[in-house]
Amino acid sequence: MRVLITGATGFVGTDLTERVSRVYDTIALVRTQNNVLSENIQQLVAANIFAADLPDNLDAIIHLAGRAHILNEQTTDPLSEFRKVNVDGTLQLARQALDKKVKRFIFMSSIGVNGSVTLHQSFTEDAIPQPHADYAVSKLEAEQELKKLFAGSDTELVIIRPPLVYAAHAPGNFARLLKLVASNLPLPFAGTNNKRSFVALENLVDFIQTCIEHPNAANQTFLVADQTPISTRELVQYLKQGMGKKAHFIYIPQLLMKLGAACIGKSKLYEQLFESLEVDTTKAQKLLGWIAPLSTQQAMLQAGQNYLKMKE
Repeated sequence: MRVLITGATGFVGTDLTERVSRVYDTIALVRTQNNVLSENIQQLVAANIFAADLPDNLDAIIHLAGRAHILNEQTTDPLSEFRKVNVDGTLQLARQALDKKVKRFIFMSSIGVNGSVTLHQSFTEDAIPQPHADYAVSKLEAEQELKKLFAGSDTELVIIRPPLVYAAHAPGNFARLLKLVASNLPLPFAGTNNKRSFVALENLVDFIQTCIEHPNAANQTFLVADQTPISTRELVQYLKQGMGKKAHFIYIPQLLMKLGAACIGKSKLYEQLFESLEVDTTKAQKLLGWIAPLSTQQAMLQAGQNYLKMKE
């Protein structure tokens, strides 16, 4: 099989590309030639990856590239910028996949399509989408347009919606959390009993590889996550344990934390740390027989251990 991967040098893409290349003839679609990937991986260089001249005889495309969350957004119309890349760019690539008769197109979406908080029940694939951020809106629109494009064709579409993906070298908010956990500061999670789903990088990579060939993945949408949701308090405890440190917590009423976060424009951060977001992966388990290789505790401990090694 020949597999082409976009976003092959990103956080998820690097690990995925290396793993997939052990099994399949793998092509990394990149903007510039680089030495991040192993020499056995072919690199297809294109300044505009969405308009690249795709090779023939591709069995699958795994589309990871896109415009992700921008922590310090500077544009006046962020949604428009997200749409240019995540919707228009994705469709441009997908049309080529259709023309080249690619057998399967795997699209990396986001749990944000479902929403940002769960109250009484976990998110499932059948839940009505409720994106609350421009990024998630663009991912939902891309999903909808891809379904229209591939409808009635021989190209199978697989959509994957992961929650926050983590590892010791994760970027963004998880990197900031690791830095905070590595410090000896007491953290305000003594009374935190939320439940949040995450997905370890190793688990997500394993799931994507399962979707490359599994016949039951064809034309399906999947939510993927570690098996067990955990509270922010447990998250910190596992990371601390992996780092060989003891967790120290202080109690601050959540209402006070929520009001304080709102006053300094950090309501989203409060939501991510104190609210719940649970993902039901029953469909992936039943339809694909997929079970995450690492438990939540194992993966979090490993993230803490590896982070400490990286800092030595």
